[in-house]
Amino acid sequence: MSSAPDSPPPAPIPTSLRRLEDGSIEISWNDGSSQVLSPRTLRNACPCATCREKRAAEPPPALLTVLSPEEVQPLTVTGMKPVGHYAYSIEFSDRHTTGIYLFDYLHSLGRDS
Repeated sequence: MSSAPDSPPPAPIPTSLRRLEDGSIEISWNDGSSQVLSPRTLRNACPCATCREKRAAEPPPALLTVLSPEEVQPLTVTGMKPVGHYAYSIEFSDRHTTGIYLFDYLHSLGRDS
């Protein structure tokens, strides 16, 4: 007699979001877990094509970098909007708005940090 294969765990779905005093985002999940992600962690993990290309590129030679006014200010999350029932679009104070963070990806950031 064969046994039924184990069913995969349910996909992670946020049950609540909360901005903490330090600007971090606390996410509670349907599996009972919760995580706190800093704006810098989220921005460094941006899944958009431009950010993925920058992370994969050879680092440029060390030059004196001129920072924009946005880069001088502390990084903050300025908005989070749902994308369908599977992701969030996160907006940052440096005006970056193109990353779409799938729920699975956000959930994995918490486990890896």
